[in-house]
Amino acid sequence: MSSEAKGGRSAQLKHTGLRPGWTTGACATAAATAAYTALLSGDFPDPVTITLPRGQTPSFALAVEELSEGQAMAGVVKDAGDDPDVTHRALVRATVRRSAPGSGVVFRAGPGVGTITLPGLPLDVGEPAVNPVPRQMMREHMARVAAEHGGSGDVEITLSVDHGEEIARSTWNPRLGILGGLSILGTTGVVVPYSCSAWIDSIRRGVDVARAAGQRHVAGCTGSTSEKTVVAEYGLPEIALLDMGDFAGAVLKYVRRHPVDRLTVCGGFAKLSKLAAGHLDLHSARSQVDKPLLAELARTGGADEALAARIATANTGLEALQLCAAAGVPLGDLVAVAARDQALSVLRGAPVAVDVICIDRAGLVVGRSAVR
Repeated sequence: MSSEAKGGRSAQLKHTGLRPGWTTGACATAAATAAYTALLSGDFPDPVTITLPRGQTPSFALAVEELSEGQAMAGVVKDAGDDPDVTHRALVRATVRRSAPGSGVVFRAGPGVGTITLPGLPLDVGEPAVNPVPRQMMREHMARVAAEHGGSGDVEITLSVDHGEEIARSTWNPRLGILGGLSILGTTGVVVPYSCSAWIDSIRRGVDVARAAGQRHVAGCTGSTSEKTVVAEYGLPEIALLDMGDFAGAVLKYVRRHPVDRLTVCGGFAKLSKLAAGHLDLHSARSQVDKPLLAELARTGGADEALAARIATANTGLEALQLCAAAGVPLGDLVAVAARDQALSVLRGAPVAVDVICIDRAGLVVGRSAVR
């Protein structure tokens, strides 16, 4: 049964027509609220209604429920709306037990929920991977249920996600040192389709974990091929690799506020030519290869006007690169230098040395800048 809200979900994002969904934190809060209500009253509310940080009051249907001596378990199936979320349709369970007076709300990681093993995250090593906002949401709802049904509010909540350990292999969790399963996430309770916020948050957490581990050199990479390149070039450990994707600006702005000694940016030639042109979002829907810029860069590298004209009208960045390679013009290096200089301008004098490596689709290095 879906965890889709029963009402108030005028549900479509007006500017996109896409349906929003609910975070694992919202689902966990709903499940825990239903379980604690049943523990105190003997009955599971179904659907169960919760209040999100921004005041929305979605209702969630229960997929599973179980009441036994001293504990209750309820589960909600996550509905991520129209977002391509790997946790869509995952079953999030909460088992609630009474605990000692004065103990407050204690969180435990059950099967499929990860445990923090590295410093640098907003939770201590050894803690279950239940982020601060979902923890606060659950504390508030436990207090409300206790007030309504005469409980103390002192409970132990064990959260689990069916098949969570398997699903987590498709997330950043293993690289961030979150082992054993997924994180219970969310700051608003709402999943905005294609908002990219989760990816950017993972980039930030990756920088935090690398810094906390003492890594002085990190690499922002556009994909797995570029990751392999920087590992081969510099021997960087996995913890120093940031899966930047198209979000060059997210890496640069966060490193500006949280510096490391050195940042390598590595990616495909065409994507990094967009950074060279000043674009901080490298996605093809939001920025395009500037072929007149490539022609101008080629001129500085010795291209004559005939070659520059062919570059300016090339079909792709790859064609421009091939034209220059045939003429002995180091366009890859020129793009790498221009991209490095753009990165330095975003860093605004932060104490971070930068170099850029451009690769082709096979992972061959086709351009690089010096460290500056």
